[in-house]
Amino acid sequence: MTERVVITGMGTINPLGHTVTETWENAIKGVSGIAPITLFDASPLKVHIAAEVKNFDPTEHLDRKDARRMSRFEQLALVAAGEAIAQAGISADSENPYRVAMIVASAIGGLEALASNILIAHERGPSRISPFVIPMMMSNGASSWIAMRYGFQGPAFSTASACASSNDAIGMAWQMVRSGMVDVAITGGSEATITFTGVGAFDRLGALSRRNDDWSMTPQPFDKNRDGLVMGEGAGILVLESESHARARGAEILAELAGYGATEDAFHLTAPHPEGKAGAQAILLALEAAGVSPDEVDYINAHGTATQLNDVAETRTLKQAFGEQAYHIPVSSTKSMTGHMMGSTGALEAIFCVQAIRTGVVPPTIHYETPDPECDLDYVPNQAREWPVRVAMSNAFGFGGHNAILVLRAYS
Repeated sequence: MTERVVITGMGTINPLGHTVTETWENAIKGVSGIAPITLFDASPLKVHIAAEVKNFDPTEHLDRKDARRMSRFEQLALVAAGEAIAQAGISADSENPYRVAMIVASAIGGLEALASNILIAHERGPSRISPFVIPMMMSNGASSWIAMRYGFQGPAFSTASACASSNDAIGMAWQMVRSGMVDVAITGGSEATITFTGVGAFDRLGALSRRNDDWSMTPQPFDKNRDGLVMGEGAGILVLESESHARARGAEILAELAGYGATEDAFHLTAPHPEGKAGAQAILLALEAAGVSPDEVDYINAHGTATQLNDVAETRTLKQAFGEQAYHIPVSSTKSMTGHMMGSTGALEAIFCVQAIRTGVVPPTIHYETPDPECDLDYVPNQAREWPVRVAMSNAFGFGGHNAILVLRAYS
């Protein structure tokens, strides 16, 4: 017998806020988190804008010594996990620690630690490499730090499937809780790739918006004049539990994680399949797992990166999966506000889905001005909308052809 999987805690730190409440308030106001880069001198690059986490001092949240030994993505993960765990009300004293999993994604890990120490090795010699560089760069570092801080001792690992990473992490956690392997899973993703190397590398791919002088109007998902994504950073963490476990301890249940589906395009390392066939299949698998029909979906948080190829392919994917019903479902890209947080973006977008279910408001796609004939769905342009949401879906499509879909539902 499989268990229903429920969400009892959520936490985030991202370009829109340091908590779920602050983030949601800014999202429904249509606030943009994009601004000129401050984390490093971007003047030699062709891209000078990003969606940074603002006013973040890790020592306000973490032991100063530990903070120095962590990459930024690990610091962000611990902050988000702290909020989620506190809301869920779990601890190693109240739980069997071996039945609490930590599955926290990062597509790239501690990029800055790796890049800076490569320079140190070549300029100053290998003896000057930091002894902490390996634990600072490894993608599983976030899961390990959460385990050490809170004393949980169940399965702990990271997933890496590019921009689908945190949806896959949440999906793996869902499967583990659903099967009874664990009672609780702390899951999501964290990413901090706004570095000289990271921005330069993504720009070389031709993926980034270069509107340095017009950054208040970019990115523009699904807009005819979109010119690329804006890099973001941050973390999103959810606490999943089996329904029976949550009810037994009297936890507040925020929503149900009802389904997960994943496929692979097998087409190109960076471009999505132009027809979106495998993405549509992932949607249908997630709906089937959830026991939800396409006409029951009330809101879709799109991948919506604002690249020319992605937005057209995703629109086609939704039409394949939903048919004519696709035209009647509000579809918004919150990356228009948060930027693209790479391996952590899906976790924050799952939180947005939960908030839409709980509040009856769907967040907007800001910066939308000129319709694209190839992107002709309802993208909730520029203003949040009051809209009853019982079932929400979160899309994630990553480089390498990864498709990962989550279906969330009001708990009853």
